[in-house]
Amino acid sequence: MIMSRIEAPRDEVTGNLADRLLSSLPAEAVLIDPDITASYANDMASFCEAGTPAVVVLPRTVEQVQHVMRIATELRVPVVPQGARTGLSGAANASDGCIVLSLVKMDRILEINPVDRIAVVEPGVINATLSRAVNEHGLYYPPDPSSWEMCTIGGNIGTASGGLCCVKYGVTAEYVLGLDVVLADGRLMSTGRRTAKGVAGYDLTRLFVGSEGSLGIVVRAILALKPQPPQQLVLAAEFGSARAACDAVVRIMEGGHVPSLLELMDRTTVKAVNDLAHMGLPETTEALLLAAFDTHDPAADLAAVGALCEAAGATQVVPAEDAAESELLLQARRLSLTALEAVKGTTMIDDVCVPRSRLGDMLEGIERVAEKYSLTIGVCAHAGDGNTHPTVCFDADDPDESRRARESFDEIMALGLELGGTITGEHGVGVLKKEWLARELGPVGVEMQRGIKAAFDPLGILNPGKVL
Repeated sequence: MIMSRIEAPRDEVTGNLADRLLSSLPAEAVLIDPDITASYANDMASFCEAGTPAVVVLPRTVEQVQHVMRIATELRVPVVPQGARTGLSGAANASDGCIVLSLVKMDRILEINPVDRIAVVEPGVINATLSRAVNEHGLYYPPDPSSWEMCTIGGNIGTASGGLCCVKYGVTAEYVLGLDVVLADGRLMSTGRRTAKGVAGYDLTRLFVGSEGSLGIVVRAILALKPQPPQQLVLAAEFGSARAACDAVVRIMEGGHVPSLLELMDRTTVKAVNDLAHMGLPETTEALLLAAFDTHDPAADLAAVGALCEAAGATQVVPAEDAAESELLLQARRLSLTALEAVKGTTMIDDVCVPRSRLGDMLEGIERVAEKYSLTIGVCAHAGDGNTHPTVCFDADDPDESRRARESFDEIMALGLELGGTITGEHGVGVLKKEWLARELGPVGVEMQRGIKAAFDPLGILNPGKVL
């Protein structure tokens, strides 16, 4: 239901807020129908509480975002920024009585500059849309989360997203050169630069990347681009154990190789993908390792890596013959999380990153946790980064199984920290990992981060209850 001044149902609080917002917003930008606003209440995370928003605002301009923040500050109303809500930590979940500020309508690519190798975009641009647009100029935007056909650049910036290519090209943070940010009080601030280099002052741009909308609202981003690389070729290697596959990862990285992709799927994940998509992956394997190179002679690089996989105990090594075969293997990896969700209907997706040298210990530990709690836990991983995605499959209608799922999740988080890792490599903290963030940072770290939050958001209205 599109809200208007006359027809919209309202209580006193929502009505006053809506009227104030409508003073500088078009009617179609403000929604108050409870059935519609409820659909904006949460992202894709499990076990994360979500409140009831008072209104949903869908701005199209920077000035409209500024207006929302001025009203929110004046009325002391919390604001929850949202992108496509594909996140997995509850960072986009609404709080009771909040303004949900959905930025999906700010979806313009403002500039693609092949000389400076930058793109200037609004936050609602879909990742895949940007990637295809820059490809037409012979350029490449590397960050490619598995949800790249749905997720927005603003959301990627908010959670510092990664993707399959991070082992060679890095994560979103490496590509954000500058930002326009609307602060809590409605002021507009520009950070960073559009030049190749720059060290003027504190790096506030990097501070906003991964802040999950808790410090300000990103309304424009200057992104670094790279020349488009040659078409990559992929190799698939089967292993009789996850430990052997992780040993291959260590050998590949120790040997100085720079794959464009190095991904791992355990036997549970392989079976789930086959059950969902009938892709004919080898279910006899305990772990499937995918390696790719986008060099000028990828076949030679794959041969070298294939030899290292065999030395680590691979039972079979199959290099793709062409781009189409390579894409089929990558599609199997991209289907992993969807396939695991189909196993029981609900998943709890972890995001623990450990040093590459401890990857084998991590996977073996996850196997022990699955056995301890009698649960199906599949693992897909950005193995070249040490970033694992243990995915707990459970029946949300079974209270006991749900309890065991939550306990197993916490045990996996503890294991990651024990191995010298971090609680999140790319999904963010949100609601799901607040307790664990405090454990990782320690009391002094938490105190300093809260000080930063207070400097940018003294009233605490920006995405309250998230991160810290």
